[in-house]
Amino acid sequence: MFSLLPWRQAKSIYELTGESLARQGVRLLLADLDNTLCTYSAKEPDQALRDWLADLQGHGVTLFLLSNSRKPRRAAHFAQALDIPYLGHAGKPKVGGFRKALASQGVDASACAMVGDQVFTDTLGANRAGVRSILVEPISLAGNPGRYLRYWAELPMRFLSRNRRWDREGGR
Repeated sequence: MFSLLPWRQAKSIYELTGESLARQGVRLLLADLDNTLCTYSAKEPDQALRDWLADLQGHGVTLFLLSNSRKPRRAAHFAQALDIPYLGHAGKPKVGGFRKALASQGVDASACAMVGDQVFTDTLGANRAGVRSILVEPISLAGNPGRYLRYWAELPMRFLSRNRRWDREGGR
């Protein structure tokens, strides 16, 4: 399905609790790396991210890093530091990376969600793959003028889906 509108929106990943994801039937949470889980400049996962991961795992939700990072070792390093599965050079919004992630974890798309900060890669790719998409606000736009343009182009989709806010207690 071609849609640029996310299933839900959240301010950040920290609004997504393990309990609320599990209540929505999510067993696998695919996550973008840069500007979703951490800033582009972050070298290591911070304690807040590690605590969030522990909450997900405590509720039976597997976190899977699905990244388009152009830095060959970046996704691998973060995933290994968190001890989670990953796929680098995922090719989002193409569906192949999503399908590989689902197959590797033995999870159907109906039990999966994707969280990311970009409409044209994360949201579109998830929607095309039949995975529920959760759009978060980018952590930081600083450092790259192209990011400002990309996020500006996404404003209409963010506006049109503004009523699809994530509810920490139950997803919506």
